[in-house]
Amino acid sequence: MPSRRDAIADDLRNQIATGRVQAGERLPSEAHLASQYMVSTSTLRGALAVLQGEGLVEKIHGKGNFVCRSLRRITYVGGWGTLDPQTASDAALRVTVRTTKIRARGHLAALLKVPTSSPLTEFLCLSYEGESPHSLARIYVPRDLAPAAVLGESPSCDGTVARFAVPRPPSAEVRETVSARLPTPDEASTLRISSALAVLAITRVTADITGRVVEAALLVFPGDRADAVFTTHHVIDERGRQT
Repeated sequence: MPSRRDAIADDLRNQIATGRVQAGERLPSEAHLASQYMVSTSTLRGALAVLQGEGLVEKIHGKGNFVCRSLRRITYVGGWGTLDPQTASDAALRVTVRTTKIRARGHLAALLKVPTSSPLTEFLCLSYEGESPHSLARIYVPRDLAPAAVLGESPSCDGTVARFAVPRPPSAEVRETVSARLPTPDEASTLRISSALAVLAITRVTADITGRVVEAALLVFPGDRADAVFTTHHVIDERGRQT
């Protein structure tokens, strides 16, 4: 026999599947639902947690529980550090950017090939489709390379952005490591996704013509809403083919 928690989750899941509760719609308050199902608030929250883990419901702090919308897939274009303009535009992405001055530690110092405690600027980029988080990027730049205009801005700003990159000197090499893994607790919370949903994680390291690393980026895309495309261009020697 199913527990009360599972029975409530089944009923709410059925309401969502049949359209009685529409995507984007706010569910009644937890107190109201607990009263409706005649259970404690903790039992009701357990049922909602099941649906949150399935990606059917998301809890927005201070606003309540909402039925999730199906987010569109976007394409990450490897080698350039961009989101494909067409898919990003179709998804109507909005990106918030927060800058923070930090010191290089551990893996960051290794990625950027700088001594421990070297000054860095962190750009925390979080993209949204509507009110739902879509993807996350943490970009690190040696502080002497961070544009003065950016450092002088407020810590947080909004804008429609099709790049997960910051202004930098011309790059000679872009190295990207792609892996599929489960999200960290912080990533799952920030992106409002189930801890069981795999993410596409891309570590991008960019160097200039002198070999200096000018940017390290840690990008995270939930696996159900992103593709990564990498194109290799081969240079053909026409004279060599004719000989």
